[in-house]
Amino acid sequence: MTVEMISGVPVWGDPLDNAVAQILNCAGEADAVALMADHHLGYSVPIGGVVAYRDKLNPAGVGYDIACGNKAVRLDIPAGEVRANIHAIMDDVWRTISFGIGRKNKERVDHQLFDDDPAWDLPVVYNLKKLAAEQLGTVGSGNHYVDIFEDEKGRIWVGVHFGSRGLGHRLATHFMKAADRERGARQEPPPVPGKRSRRRRSALESVPSLLNVDSNLGQDYLACMLLAGRYAYAGRDWVCKRVARLLGAKIVEEIHNHHNFTWQETHGGDTFWVTRKGATPAFPGQKGFVGGSMGDISVVLEGVESEESRMALYSTVHGAGRLMSRTQAAGRFRWKKGRKVQVKEGQIPRKQMLDSVRSAGATLRGAGTDEAPQAYKRLPAVLDHHRNTIRILHTLKPLGVAMAGEDEYDPYRD
Repeated sequence: MTVEMISGVPVWGDPLDNAVAQILNCAGEADAVALMADHHLGYSVPIGGVVAYRDKLNPAGVGYDIACGNKAVRLDIPAGEVRANIHAIMDDVWRTISFGIGRKNKERVDHQLFDDDPAWDLPVVYNLKKLAAEQLGTVGSGNHYVDIFEDEKGRIWVGVHFGSRGLGHRLATHFMKAADRERGARQEPPPVPGKRSRRRRSALESVPSLLNVDSNLGQDYLACMLLAGRYAYAGRDWVCKRVARLLGAKIVEEIHNHHNFTWQETHGGDTFWVTRKGATPAFPGQKGFVGGSMGDISVVLEGVESEESRMALYSTVHGAGRLMSRTQAAGRFRWKKGRKVQVKEGQIPRKQMLDSVRSAGATLRGAGTDEAPQAYKRLPAVLDHHRNTIRILHTLKPLGVAMAGEDEYDPYRD
């Protein structure tokens, strides 16, 4: 067994006390929980957390970037051709794909979801259609990327990681506040005259505010989450196709999955609403793409049947997992008159980041030191903790990495 039971909760990897405390908080109201090996502290639910309820939904568990996920596509272009032209290719990717909050290019990106999804008629989402249309196919910033890989057989893959952008962030904000109000109305004592209201709960102390799945609010959240899921899929589809077109190549294989989402699933004969926050579904035979840091490998994997797989609710990691927070890695910044100014130095110099990416053989465009390889665990070590639940199908070595620049402002990156 590669899993440790902590107060009845299965935990993979080296347990981080704060993330374990968060998942134990969740366990009090959930029917089943699990914590993946890439776990670290999140808001209400740890990243890498899997939480299942019979009749409840957890907007904070899905998080602000609803339907964030990974897609990898294998192309029919010779690897030698890509390696020989990787600098020009990454320049083309950087010019063509939009990173950060806005759209750099003038290409129109459209999708039928803007016309055929009834969720747009809900008051909470009706006024977000313009924002969503303007951002469809933009990658954002933070740890979101467009990478070009070569696998162990000398084949080329394109991998992307991002979610539902401003649409998901606005919807999550609305429903998380609504769920908090519902919880407060049910549980909070009346305020005492003359005294300040209860202090705001920290991320560690906070217990997720839940929605009854059959309530009007719960049904509205489901409809909006599914819409954000379609939107995120459409964006990742477009970026992968556009990069393939840049390379003059055809897509011959696709792997696509969310890792911030809720699914209705059957486990042990019972039906649950399973929320995975930074965790990849990995049912037996189900393929997934899991990315490492910019200087590390990524993988295509599939789930296998095992006792540990059942304990994990058929889930696995979504990445390597952070060792440092963004502030620890890059320092603290403030925006002053439209400029990003550093007010506290971080632990990772930019040269150190660039040297590690170069030594990995990758050509980098953009990126800040908050996403440096040194800020992350090593993916092979993390995957090894799940060796009884997954099978590695392909190991992908990065040839090119494109991320938003360190001065890019994007409030929707998480």
